[in-house]
Amino acid sequence: MTTVVGIGETLLRLAPQDGDTLESAAALTVHVGGAEANVCASLAHLGISTAWISRLPANSLGRRIAATIRGFGVNVDGVLWAPDGRVGLMLVQPGAGPRASEVLYYRRDSAFASIDPDGVDWTLLDGARVVHLTGITPALGPNASRLVERSIAEARRRRVRVSFDVNYRAKLWDPPAARERIEPLLQGLDIVILNDRDAAALFGESGSPDAVAHRLRPRFGCGILVLTLGSAGALAEDQDGAYRQSAYPTQIVDRIGRGDAFAAGFLHGYLARGPAEGLRYGAAMAALKQTYRGDVCLATPLEVDAVLRGESGTFHR
Repeated sequence: MTTVVGIGETLLRLAPQDGDTLESAAALTVHVGGAEANVCASLAHLGISTAWISRLPANSLGRRIAATIRGFGVNVDGVLWAPDGRVGLMLVQPGAGPRASEVLYYRRDSAFASIDPDGVDWTLLDGARVVHLTGITPALGPNASRLVERSIAEARRRRVRVSFDVNYRAKLWDPPAARERIEPLLQGLDIVILNDRDAAALFGESGSPDAVAHRLRPRFGCGILVLTLGSAGALAEDQDGAYRQSAYPTQIVDRIGRGDAFAAGFLHGYLARGPAEGLRYGAAMAALKQTYRGDVCLATPLEVDAVLRGESGTFHR
C-alpha cells in the first residue's frame, strides 16, 4: 500500500556542462525532474512506498519521463497518457559566482496543463498516509489548478494527510497572483512547507523566523508550519511548540532539488517520529542532495544516518 502520493508535472531539464553557457554549449545534459516526483523518488530511495500522478504525452519524451520515475522505484500507474501534446522543458544555465544561474521554462500548454481531474484514478489515494502537492501546479493553468483543489478534497475524504510545499516560481506568476490562489488552498492543511523568501514575497511576513512561523501557522490554520532558512537551517511549529534544526555542511555539486529533498526527508522523519525528527532528516537530505547531479536525492538510509551521526565526508574502505 502506498505511503506517499505526489501529484504534479515533471519536466525534462536541459543544461550545459560546467563552464559552458546556453549560448555556446555544443551539447546539453538531460535530467528528469519535477517537485512532486522528486519527493516521491527521494522517499523511494529511503524504502518508502510512493506513487506519482500526472499526465504525459504518449511519445518518446513522455515515455522517457515515466520510465525514469519508475526506475527510481515510484509507482507510475497513475499517469494519464495524452494522445498528443508535449512535455515541459526547463533549460538551466548554471552560474559560477559572481555570475548568477538562470532558468528558462518552456512548459506552457504542456500535456499536463490540460489534465482532467475527473480522469484521475483517485483510488490510488486509498490507504495512503500523505498526499504531497506544491504551489507550482496551480500556476500551470485552470485545469492544473482544479487538480490541486480536487486532490485536497479527495485526500480529506479519505482522511489522508496533505503536505503542501509553497515552492513559489517567479517565472510562472507574480506574487499577488500566487498569493491569491495559493493561500486559500493552504487553509486547514496538515503540513505547509515554505522558505523564508516566499514567506516575505508572497505573504508579507519577515523578521525573526520564529515570529514568522508563529504568525503564519494560525493564518493558514495548518497543523504544522515548516519554514526553511537556507544555510541557517529550518524550523517547524505545531500545536505543541516550536522546533529548530541547523543545516548540515555540504559540498555543492547541484543545488536544484534540494528543497524537494528536504520535503522528502521531513515527511520521512515526521511520519516516523514527529516534527523534530522530520527537521533532522530534512536537513540531512537537503545536504546530501546537493552532492548529486540531477533533481533527485539518491541517498540511502545508511547515508542519511551517517550525516545524522556527524560522519560527513568519511571515507569508507
